[in-house]
Amino acid sequence: MITHYKVSGMTCGNCVNHVTEEVSEIDGVTNVTVVLDGSMTVESEARIPFDAIIEAVQEAGEYTVVEA
Repeated sequence: MITHYKVSGMTCGNCVNHVTEEVSEIDGVTNVTVVLDGSMTVESEARIPFDAIIEAVQEAGEYTVVEA
């Protein structure tokens, strides 16, 4: 399953790395692609609850996420 999101608040490559790392740790996530323009694609075995995505993105830093 592929799901697209928009992440705001990222300003550099480190931001991208932190978001990628945190979202990658969610159970069931098989691949995460984050781009500095704010786009994030999450590949997973099954639908990941949006609350888990929000929590992971907030754990990475002062970022917000919405479903695209």
